[in-house]
Amino acid sequence: MSHLSEQPCEACGWDAPQVTSAEIDELKPGIPEWQIVERDGIMQLERVFKFRNFKQALAFTNRVGEIAEEAGHHPALLTEWGKTTVTWWSHEMKGLHKNDFILAARTDEVAE
Repeated sequence: MSHLSEQPCEACGWDAPQVTSAEIDELKPGIPEWQIVERDGIMQLERVFKFRNFKQALAFTNRVGEIAEEAGHHPALLTEWGKTTVTWWSHEMKGLHKNDFILAARTDEVAE
């Protein structure tokens, strides 16, 4: 299997299969800093990225926005002084898809 961030995102809609527990166990080691959270019964991937100031947090937010636009898949982004919280999940299917793990890995790369 190639590096998680290098895998292609696949088109998915509301009827796409969510990742299984076994798939989560396989994919999660590729994004060790991310937490799986559940909000309103919907599993999501979330990570807080810390920066020295607001300008750096905003620049990071914009880079994440660029990868989201490129993939046609968009996270929740909360930008504050010195940090940005990124939350990925597949809105239409109300859960996690492999694409969310791929884009979390790509988010890690733009943070480096």
